[in-house]
Amino acid sequence: MDEHLKLKNQICFPFYSLSKAITRHYRVFLDKLDITYPQYLVFMVLGEKEPQSVNEIGQQLTLDSGTLTPMLKRMEQKQLIQRNRKKSDERIVEISLTAKGRVLQKEAAQIPEQLIDVLGISSKDLEELKEIKPKIQRILDKIQK
Repeated sequence: MDEHLKLKNQICFPFYSLSKAITRHYRVFLDKLDITYPQYLVFMVLGEKEPQSVNEIGQQLTLDSGTLTPMLKRMEQKQLIQRNRKKSDERIVEISLTAKGRVLQKEAAQIPEQLIDVLGISSKDLEELKEIKPKIQRILDKIQK
């Protein structure tokens, strides 16, 4: 077998494994809030600015409307968000948090700190990850064009 085909030499595998492991640890905290990881990401995006259109949220989370719309409908059924048509252009659906959603968002905001404690990640490890984030984003931007 060619050396470059071995699993240990694949660049994507460590990213996949790390993502899977971290998401698994998130699930412990998210299950207590009765939300999924993608729903948690919606809370984060809306925490930066609201309202936001479905399209804006989808772009930030790299989710298509076929994936995002059913998830947003479930969040609306739980009374965490409200979906409203924009008055100036009714084709655009805007998403905002409800009062219940804001309470849950505040609880979810504690998760990153709790996760770091559980994982036992050092501040040095976090700084090193932050240093490679722009490189990862640059590659991701190229791939998504």
